[in-house]
Amino acid sequence: MRSSRFSKEQIIAILAEQERGVPTGDTCRKRGVSSSTFYK
Repeated sequence: MRSSRFSKEQIIAILAEQERGVPTGDTCRKRGVSSSTFYK
């Protein structure tokens, strides 16, 4: 199984930022994640 590029803490921070109301596109650009990966 392939390991994740992001740690669990980073994933939680990305999801928390998006839940606070930051647009998904802005969050993805800032963190270097594609939107399709974000929605997976």
